[in-house]
Amino acid sequence: MNTSYINRYLSYLVFAKTKYYLHSPFVYHLMVNVIQDDRYFYAFDEINNLKTELLQSKKTITINEHGAGSRKMANTRSIKQILKIAAATPKKGKLLFRLVNYFNCNNILELGTSIGLSTAYMAKANPKNNITSIEACANTIEVALENFEKLKLKNIKTINTTFSNFFEEETKQNKQYDLVYIDGDHKKESTINYFNQLLHFKNDHSIFVFDDINWSTGMFKAWQEIKAHPEVTISIDLFQLGIIFFKKNQAKQNFQLYF
Repeated sequence: MNTSYINRYLSYLVFAKTKYYLHSPFVYHLMVNVIQDDRYFYAFDEINNLKTELLQSKKTITINEHGAGSRKMANTRSIKQILKIAAATPKKGKLLFRLVNYFNCNNILELGTSIGLSTAYMAKANPKNNITSIEACANTIEVALENFEKLKLKNIKTINTTFSNFFEEETKQNKQYDLVYIDGDHKKESTINYFNQLLHFKNDHSIFVFDDINWSTGMFKAWQEIKAHPEVTISIDLFQLGIIFFKKNQAKQNFQLYF
């Protein structure tokens, strides 16, 4: 853990707000009903049981990295390693579940499937939604598909391609996404490029969620640039995650909230 990361975290602890200091009704309700909601949904047990099973797995796979890659793992990794380091934590997964549930997101795009846990949280939030999840590593997708089958998830479409190739094909379609989760390439230039391309697929109610906005100095700078974009009206900094909204007739505001 480097000094820059520690300084950013200390700054977050100083400036992050609780619900008692929020004057925006929209952000207050987001804080109370989504970020701080501690209700335990049935789906959490199903995903937790799967995680327990995966932690006992002795399987290893070879990862074909296309993004910044992991700073902690070699290219040949055990499922247990991926689960502990690269897969969505329960805290993040439950937040994604609550976002999809609260805002009734029907069309969802995920950049970075990994072994499918974040995808599963979003899919379980609304079995009628449609999730498109993009992953460049075929071996990782294979594990994710096994996990989806175990969880009986039928509302997920996985595409084995790079993000760049996906955007090249997707721009030919006139499609919009209610929620986009970006968790696959932790480089500044790539993250900003993906954001700019994703703007073609948003609507006024779209939600973009960026994982690991403080993972590196580059990701921190990417987040600063993204939240300053003129089409972004509300940004939520949860330190681990960044959330942006494009609500019309809304004054531009940036928030750091305890998570």
